[in-house]
Amino acid sequence: MKTADYIALEERYNAHNYLPLDVVLTRGEGVWVWDVEGRRYLDCLSAYSALNQGHNHPRLVAALTRQAQRLSLTSRAFRNDQLPLLARELCELLGYDMMLPMNTGAEAVETAIKAARKWGYTVKGVPDGQAEIIACTGNFHGRTTTIVGFSSEEAYRAGFGPFTPGFRLVPYGDAEALEHAITPNTVGFLFEPIQGEAGVVVPPEGYLRKVREVCSRHRVLMIADEIQTGLGRTGRLLACEHEGVRADMVTLGKALAGGMYPVSAVLASREALGLFRPGDHGSTFGGNPLGCAVAREALRVIVEEHLCERAAELGEYVLGRLRAIPSPWIAECRGKGLLIGIQLTPEAGGARRFCEALKARGVLAKETHGTVIRLAPPLIISRDDLEWMIEQVTEVLMAEVPQPNRAARR
Repeated sequence: MKTADYIALEERYNAHNYLPLDVVLTRGEGVWVWDVEGRRYLDCLSAYSALNQGHNHPRLVAALTRQAQRLSLTSRAFRNDQLPLLARELCELLGYDMMLPMNTGAEAVETAIKAARKWGYTVKGVPDGQAEIIACTGNFHGRTTTIVGFSSEEAYRAGFGPFTPGFRLVPYGDAEALEHAITPNTVGFLFEPIQGEAGVVVPPEGYLRKVREVCSRHRVLMIADEIQTGLGRTGRLLACEHEGVRADMVTLGKALAGGMYPVSAVLASREALGLFRPGDHGSTFGGNPLGCAVAREALRVIVEEHLCERAAELGEYVLGRLRAIPSPWIAECRGKGLLIGIQLTPEAGGARRFCEALKARGVLAKETHGTVIRLAPPLIISRDDLEWMIEQVTEVLMAEVPQPNRAARR
């Protein structure tokens, strides 16, 4: 079968909830992937930061294989010998009392919402059914009906209401707006240290410190969604560390199992997560031994292969090179570590055509919000491969002539 054959099958039998680039991948190794016709591409999206450790990292493949041959699933009706070890290693690595494992990022956010509300009723004394959580405009925390209900992106909401009450929005990057929005019933502030899906939007310097002060002053849980920014992507284990801030609650996913298996988690104090009792929350697959074994090895790879340090060093270099491109289509290059967004001018005709031109040159990147090219290669990428990527991006942004943009969605 050829590329066109696979695309035709997908279009016929699969719901059309994505508009991917027309490349059909069949194999991956490190930072490279191959399509069904043998063409090689540099992966500069990393499955939205799930592949920080690269494709099919040998240590993760080995951990997956070993555990799959022993025990894959018990459900939480019984204990297994991998969950306790992951819980200890993850909490000790990031400095939290407890964790609660789930599978996907959206499940981690839903878990954090439940934990914050339970804390609000049990500890803060908010009247039953009145808890409020504040989030930010431009947020992206998942696709469940509760989560899209507090999105500011109408395309994510249209046709899916009615939505869960109890959420308010404030402008991202504005700590004063957050403080003004807090009421006695506010139990949490849910935010991304860098908004990835919104176009790699970096808040003003000092924003996270101000948020920490506001949340502490008003006894509101500071809930950091680090599903995309965490575990090395921005040059630190957690992006909040760039401002020396410790959130009360953190959600993790994606790179937690290196793209080998869906694993997510919420980390918090015992005061918050210790409130859960048997029956309050759960998942058949959450905390399964296969996922936990892979996640344990994925964490060791991040630490032992110094991926945070690599992301910090290489990211600073890439941003400097991209900002020097004399293209009329670039409005701004922004990001931290190896999470980078190239904001295009209105005259550029949209980001999709540039991503398609990059694909033709062997670089896979993805547009977001129509006008931003997002670049997030695996953190194991070499300096030589980065140089090649920069060359391709430079040539595309210098050569392309504006054309009508195709509607695109993630």
